[in-house]
Amino acid sequence: MPEFRQFHIPGHPLHVIQRGRLRAACFSCANDRLAYLHEIKQHAGDLGCALHAYALMGNHVHFLLTPSRRDGVSRLMDTLTERYECYILKTYDHGDPLWEKAFRATPVHVGRYLLACMRYIELNPVRAGLVAQPQAYRWSSFHANALGMDDPLITPHAHYCALGRSPAMRQAAYRAMFEPMPQRISHSRLPLGRLD
Repeated sequence: MPEFRQFHIPGHPLHVIQRGRLRAACFSCANDRLAYLHEIKQHAGDLGCALHAYALMGNHVHFLLTPSRRDGVSRLMDTLTERYECYILKTYDHGDPLWEKAFRATPVHVGRYLLACMRYIELNPVRAGLVAQPQAYRWSSFHANALGMDDPLITPHAHYCALGRSPAMRQAAYRAMFEPMPQRISHSRLPLGRLD
């Protein structure tokens, strides 16, 4: 059967999710995640994909990336699957497929959703209950985008760069997006009686 390959518009950001086969764990330790990140570093640029945000969860991964080639994302995901499964076979003598055959790639509207998508990806460990704050999770791009730590995987998107004139200003503006929103007071919850 011929291989199905997805084509995407060059220069248009995508939120990519790849899940473990049957929702099984894909990473069992820090070395596994380091090996996966190494493969991204080795191949993303060569295949024309700029990575803006990521989170490596236990049984799936999230990326926000921009391809410069129509087949860049498909080729990157194929390469990551192949190279990481070779690592697992060599390390654990486990030869079964780890990932679902298809990954999901959703176009992201730059003006409205790019920063919200970055925030969504980097808050994934918090929503999953793994950590209380995104900075406590080692396996995401939050440290680069919000705290200014060096991460050779990350290429800042122009929309992120527009947050401020300097890296410190951009990081502060980006961190502010993670602060809890003040709760609105509902009229139905106001106490009865006089309002002074």
